[in-house]
Amino acid sequence: MSFGPPPSMPQSPPAEPTSRRRRGRKVLTALLAVVVAAALGTGGWLLWGGGGGNGTPSDKPRAADGQGPLDVRETVEKQPPGTVGEMAFRFSVDDMAPGEHVEMPGMWATDRILAKGINKTLVGMRIGTDIAPGEEEWRLGLDGPICGYTRHVTGDHRTAVLFRANDREEDAFCNQVAFVDLDDGRLVWEDRFSYSVAGPGPGFATGSSTQDRPSVTLTHDTVAVTWGGGTVGYGMEEGESRWATKAAAPCQDMGAAGGRALLIRQMCWSTDESVPDTSWQHVTHKVRKVDPATGRTEWTYSAAKGIRDLSVPSADPAVLAVAGGDTEITDLLSLDDKGRNRATISLRNGAYVADCAYTDYLVIDDCPTITVGAGQVFIRSKDQMEKQISNWIIGFDLATGNTTKKFDSGAGSLLQPLRMSGGRLLALRLSDDHIAPNALVALDPATDEEIPYLYFGLPAEGEPLTLSNENDIVVQDGRIFFGAKSANGPSGDKKKQWTYLVLGIGSSAAGKP
Repeated sequence: MSFGPPPSMPQSPPAEPTSRRRRGRKVLTALLAVVVAAALGTGGWLLWGGGGGNGTPSDKPRAADGQGPLDVRETVEKQPPGTVGEMAFRFSVDDMAPGEHVEMPGMWATDRILAKGINKTLVGMRIGTDIAPGEEEWRLGLDGPICGYTRHVTGDHRTAVLFRANDREEDAFCNQVAFVDLDDGRLVWEDRFSYSVAGPGPGFATGSSTQDRPSVTLTHDTVAVTWGGGTVGYGMEEGESRWATKAAAPCQDMGAAGGRALLIRQMCWSTDESVPDTSWQHVTHKVRKVDPATGRTEWTYSAAKGIRDLSVPSADPAVLAVAGGDTEITDLLSLDDKGRNRATISLRNGAYVADCAYTDYLVIDDCPTITVGAGQVFIRSKDQMEKQISNWIIGFDLATGNTTKKFDSGAGSLLQPLRMSGGRLLALRLSDDHIAPNALVALDPATDEEIPYLYFGLPAEGEPLTLSNENDIVVQDGRIFFGAKSANGPSGDKKKQWTYLVLGIGSSAAGKP
């Protein structure tokens, strides 16, 4: 393994106005690195071994305003002290083997730690500090590869992952859950849950060794896990199983959406023998809202027949993204507090981009181009390819389905929604000409104002990380991070190449008087 300077440096953004002129800029010139605990098989640079977290417990920061430590974090970002962005974090490698593929599920940020899942290890690295080999803040090795995660984080910086217990049993099903402190890498608790074998419902298992994909999410004081045959609700502090529900054949619990509420997606198989198994009419979808404290079902929504897929961009307010008669999302459905359809937003004219994550990890509430807040759902348009590339972000009213706000990117750039920050929408503005800087901006639906937060450049090798449907993009505590969900070694005749795994941008004025 070797670490050295990256192949190129990002371009400098334009200077700030005199009132906020930067007083100097320190760009990290050494790569953030991690240590290989053991090289197992080929491409051992990311096959980290087991062992517990080696960080020391730290004083916990207070939760976000109005939130407690057991709530799911909803940070309201403050406008940075200066809009000139500089590199705040960088992690790249150059010694992946040709043809090697490594999974990197999950990325989370706190005020001082960037945490990443890498194969069977969670690693935490201090933001803004040059990391030499062996100097990572903490490393938590699991007994097998990570096989599920949630993008949610609690008010006191904890999250949950699922993993396969390769080192514990002969049949390594994905049936282990771990609750982890992101500040110090401490394993707060772990447990083993049930699993179901793939098939059309719990009562119709095929007998193969293929497991239904489990899912994990967070809501207030609850870690919820679906495992096909049912759902388990754990208490956050102690990890005790508070409740468990069982799916009735021919339906299975296939994914959980968290945040302010808990929604469970069900897939049901038709028992009508006249319906071919290959027909989309053979499968229907349901969504039920569950009380996270008791597991009691509060309401159930049954999607129309012919829906090929269903995701949950928001649990509260409840917004569903469905693929009706197509493999792409065709409609957004807004539900009321009783689970009834308030409004249907049709995307069938092909003018908009609505994506949810479709990977081997069952994360049904990860929809990177759909953002819900301020009584609206925001999505971006398809790229306009006239004289110069452009697009816009459009808002739809959740009560009526009518369009509300429209934010134009302007010629030569593209806008993509990231997440809500209070009543504002955080968005990424990507420059197409590579001359003007990229930007993190806040769009205010109440005033139609666009507020610049950070202007920044990216090295050419890091630009692929801005593709939101293939990477993780996290805005937290005044910084924006771009992280790969997986990494691939050189292809073709290449024997060596630089691969950027995570880039972080922060304000050059942060922490300065």
